Formats: sequence, structure tokens, C-alpha cells
Amino acid sequence: MPIQYAPNTPFRAELETEVTAYFASSGLARQGSAALRLKAVVLGIWLTLSYVVLLWVAQSTWQFVLAAISLAVAMAGIGFNIQHDGGHKAFSASQRLNRAMAFSLDLLGGSSYFWRYKHAVAHHGYPNIVGADDDINVGLLARFTPHDRKRWFHRYQHLYIWPLYAFLAIKWQLIDDFISLARPGVGDTTVPRPAKTERLLFWGGKALFFFLALGLPMFFHSPGGVIGLYLLTGAILGLFLSVVFQLAHCLGEAAFPNPALPDRRMTVDFATHQVEATVDFAPHNRMLTWFIGGLNFQIEHHLFPRMCHTHYPAITGIVKQVCDRHGVRHTTHATARLALGSHYRWLRALGRG
Repeated sequence: MPIQYAPNTPFRAELETEVTAYFASSGLARQGSAALRLKAVVLGIWLTLSYVVLLWVAQSTWQFVLAAISLAVAMAGIGFNIQHDGGHKAFSASQRLNRAMAFSLDLLGGSSYFWRYKHAVAHHGYPNIVGADDDINVGLLARFTPHDRKRWFHRYQHLYIWPLYAFLAIKWQLIDDFISLARPGVGDTTVPRPAKTERLLFWGGKALFFFLALGLPMFFHSPGGVIGLYLLTGAILGLFLSVVFQLAHCLGEAAFPNPALPDRRMTVDFATHQVEATVDFAPHNRMLTWFIGGLNFQIEHHLFPRMCHTHYPAITGIVKQVCDRHGVRHTTHATARLALGSHYRWLRALGRG
């Protein structure tokens, strides 16, 4: 049975009223911005140059390694900014352009079709709820919530989890999407089998990615070297993607409710849960905000996922004020280091407790 939220409260209505007033007074549009379009160009050039250097310019081992690292960081930047906003229909008011930007995930080795259900529907609909939010489900490997079964080796999860994070992107590219294609479904979320056009995009995206990642490079370099650099690039990409997510959700300050059976009813409304299951971090770090697409303002993103991320720093003050007036807990870590420490302590506590 799907999760049942409590009825909406004046909190959600006031949030929408205040944010709508902000856009009305500023004259800005919620979807898209000149800053995001410029960022897309910069990241696209960064990705292209990194790839060109990796294939045709690098000569020594250290040059190959640096180019692979640069490529991985550029891929992460495109995922955080272009794909993420496109997938949430926030990159532009044009739905065709949003779809095109969302498809950048397919060029990075993932499936934008299954991401839409896993992330935009399941995670955003039910953040930090076991059985519904697949992003906190890592099976036997780790314990991310108090409601997961504890096993003896979880005592060391705060130590061994980091190399596992590095496998996220590679596992996604090589395994997860194919499992989703064979057996669609994400927890409580029904995922329809992709139609013919979506299947063509799925296979076309996979073919193009593996050609660019492995096939074409092997025309110019040894298979062993190409595979090694693919693994290095994927590991760095996986670390970036994993850690940014964990700093917003898998911490002791975030709520992990367990809806009561049999009707799985929540005690709070949808908007309140979005705020209390999420944590902001490093709000004054402009460089980090630029690179991770405003995902350090995760609370604002969960409340307004179809809003271009470049607006989050401007509306966070509005969101905090409304939260204060309604007694909703809004949590922010001042720096990414503090958030990382909180995540580490949460893993250690869950492994021992």
C-alpha cells in the first residue's frame, strides 16, 4: 500500500505564496536561467576538452590520470546541473529542451527513463522512508536507517563504505539499468515497461556511451589501459554522486519515519516531511553551490523540484522563515566538512547501535 501523508497544512500554502511572491517581484521565471545556460556551455566544453585530451593528447601516465579525473569531475557536474534540472523539468520552460537535457544521463551511462521513476518519483515522493525510497536501500551491504536490520559487519561500515560508494556509477552503468529493464519497479513505485521509443533511447544511449567510453578509445590505446581509466573515471564519478546525496539525507539530523501499518499513514504532511527528512549544507560556499547544482540546498530542492537550481540560494531565507513560523525543523550544516562528519558519525552509530 502506498504511503499516506497527513493532509496539507497552512505551512505548505504559505511556502507557495511566499515563493510565488518572490518570483512576481523579481520578474524571474522558475524554470531556467541565463546562469544555468552559461553553466551548461562551460560544462559541455569542459567535458569535451577532457575527453579529447584523454584520447589524443595525453602521453604519460600522469597525464592520462589527470585527464580521467577531469573527465569524471565534468561528468559529475553535468549530472548535478544539466541532467538533474532537465530531469526535474526545471532546466527550461520548454519540455522538449528539458527532455534533451535529461537525456544527457544516457550519454553518461545511465538511463534517464528509469532515473525518472527511481529519483523524481520514488525518492522525491518518499525521502528516507524504508521500502519506498530506493536511494537508502543498499541491501545487506550497509545500514543507512534505524529500521534496517543490523548485521555484525555493519560495525565497520563507516570505514568500508567509501570504496563501495566509488562503485555506484559503474554498477549503475553495467548492472542496475539492465535489472530495471528486465524487472521494472522501485519499492512502492510502479514503473511501466518502457515503450518502443524509450527502449530505443535506452539501447541507443547505452551503445553510444560504451562506444565513447571503451570502443573508440581502444582504437588508439591498449584495452588494459582503457579499462583501467574507465574504472578510475567511474570511481571518481561514483564518489561525487554518492557523497553529495548522503550529505543531504543520511545523517542523524534527518528524519527516518516508519509509517504505521496497516495503512502506512504518516503523522506529518508532505511538505513537512520533505523538510525534516533533508538537510542543507555549505550554503555560503559559492563554488560548491555552482558545481553541485545547488544540491547543497536540498531542502529547497525537495520543496520545489521543478524550480531551476540557480534560484535556491535566494529562496532559502524565505523557506527558513516560513519553517520557523510553523515550527518545522529546518537543518543546515555550515560547511560540507561538518556535513561529512555528521554522515560518518551516523554510519558509525547505526553500525554499533
